[in-house]
Amino acid sequence: MVHKKEPESEPRLYGLSRTASVVLTHLICFGFTVFISVLSRPGTSWFSWHPFLMTLAFSFFMTEAILLFSPEGSPIKSFSHKTKGGVHRLLQGLCASCAVLGFAAIFYNKHLNGKPHFTSWHGLLGLLTVCVVIAQSLAAMPLSYPSLAKGWSLAKLKRYHAASGLITYLLGSASMLLGLCSVWFAGAVREYAWYLSALCLVLSAFVIMNQVSRSYMAKKRFQS
Repeated sequence: MVHKKEPESEPRLYGLSRTASVVLTHLICFGFTVFISVLSRPGTSWFSWHPFLMTLAFSFFMTEAILLFSPEGSPIKSFSHKTKGGVHRLLQGLCASCAVLGFAAIFYNKHLNGKPHFTSWHGLLGLLTVCVVIAQSLAAMPLSYPSLAKGWSLAKLKRYHAASGLITYLLGSASMLLGLCSVWFAGAVREYAWYLSALCLVLSAFVIMNQVSRSYMAKKRFQS
């Protein structure tokens, strides 16, 4: 009796830990976005829109768009995969829009102040990330309109989309981490708040990376 229950308790424990981590990620992405919104006070200057919109894009919209497919903590877990796909496209569209607007805000702010563009790793990686987000959104169109990708199987397109989406998310997370090193953020928060903010971004990236990799490996085992 005891030996039969032991193998069942381990998956249950792992399942509970994964559920807890996903719920925590939901709270982190919401709380971190609110924190940056209060800190940046969007609308007070052109610059203020940059951290607000970029955080809204990557920490909230993109994170939630991926967590929709989490088997442990999706907010619309009981809905069909088609419905989840529609909400995912909506959130990703909002993510791309906020990313472009956030990029435009900082670009125009530097132009007004006569400052050079892309002189830091944060600026360079941010530019790359925005370009990748736009490319990722355009490349995802064949998933909605399969006729655009003749000769490609839908399963293969989904695998490529998941892999490239994870890379895009990690780029966004890295850009935000570099943003925490900016003079503006470092001067606006205390040391413990800086480390806590960095920890929030790292934990969210770890949970998303774990979800996507587990989903890919599960499909690979199923197909083999």
